[in-house]
Amino acid sequence: MAETRADTPPVAAPAEGPGAAAEESTVFFERRDDTLMIGLTGTWSLDVGLPPIADLQRELTSVPAPKRVAFNTDELGAWDSALVTFVARAIELSRARGIEVDRGALPPGLLRLLALAEAVAETRVVRAARPAGLLTRIGQKSVAYGQAVIEALAFVGEFSIAFVNLLRGRARYQVSDLTLTIQQCGANALGIVSLISFLVGVILAFMGAVQLQKVGAQIFVANLVAIGMVREMGAMMTAIIMSGRTGAAFAAQLGTMKVTQEIDALQTMGISPMEFLVLPRVIALVAMMPLLCAYADFLGIMGGAAVGSVMLHISLRAYLDTSIHSTDLVSLFGGLFKAATYGVLIALAGCLRGFQCGSSSSAVGDAATSAVVTSIVLVVVACGIFAFLFNILNL
Repeated sequence: MAETRADTPPVAAPAEGPGAAAEESTVFFERRDDTLMIGLTGTWSLDVGLPPIADLQRELTSVPAPKRVAFNTDELGAWDSALVTFVARAIELSRARGIEVDRGALPPGLLRLLALAEAVAETRVVRAARPAGLLTRIGQKSVAYGQAVIEALAFVGEFSIAFVNLLRGRARYQVSDLTLTIQQCGANALGIVSLISFLVGVILAFMGAVQLQKVGAQIFVANLVAIGMVREMGAMMTAIIMSGRTGAAFAAQLGTMKVTQEIDALQTMGISPMEFLVLPRVIALVAMMPLLCAYADFLGIMGGAAVGSVMLHISLRAYLDTSIHSTDLVSLFGGLFKAATYGVLIALAGCLRGFQCGSSSSAVGDAATSAVVTSIVLVVVACGIFAFLFNILNL
């Protein structure tokens, strides 16, 4: 698409005014003290062709060399990208020799196209730049991690304010969204939780049976599985499952909403995205995690019972009685409390990564991946802290 100056007609029509433009593009040079004037006349079109650049190179290298380059467009007619190419080349040659370029006489449309072309050129230069040194990369990573910590703390602070508003009855969110999220976090997750929990119980029982059979203490397999599932493995495995399933879903949902500018629309309408989007997801996951953990504990014990019955020939009644007597309410509720805490970490990590998502479709996948990694790391760290605290408290 050709572009012309405001005072010129469309391409293929001659320019009007004093000194009508020639049919073909021409260039003339004039020296005014230390300034080289480049005159651009005629109709500049790719169909006509470009004047040779050798004449310009000869003028720039003449003695004495010019200190400044300016353009004369008084007799310029219609033009298209041919003129942009020639002027951009002239500016490039002048800059390479340290000569100042005055663009004041160029048409406004040509100036905009030159700015766009130079921006693309600068981007290519940046991409082709030599990789930064080791210390530079370490510094950049340190700054990035520091910025990430600040963003996470700000996110937690905003969520705390939204939670206080919830307690005061002033939080704005849809109950239908909450119930739907509860279904997605709870009932829809029963299948994968059932499979993984049962298999974990089977694996624990099998590993314990192989060792305990050597000393004739097969019955203690029930103690091993029950204590392991109730105190640690039930909550841990449920948290890891929900990190990969629900945490990633939260990040993908919110990331997609950010890409489509739905979050910006909520802010424009005066609705807090923290209250409208994050609160229902956190509440739903925190409410469902203890229930899923209790369900996982039961299925893990049943998986151990299957191994005890088939491999160790322990009756189901004897296995269950041993499992019940080996655990107590402190261990049970301790595991449920861990599960609820893990739920908070998973939901906040997923929502945080969703809010930090970029503006492209690939960024949504990156946000989901980052949410899973962050959730699992936080869950493992929290599990270690709980183990240390429970040991100190003799729980």
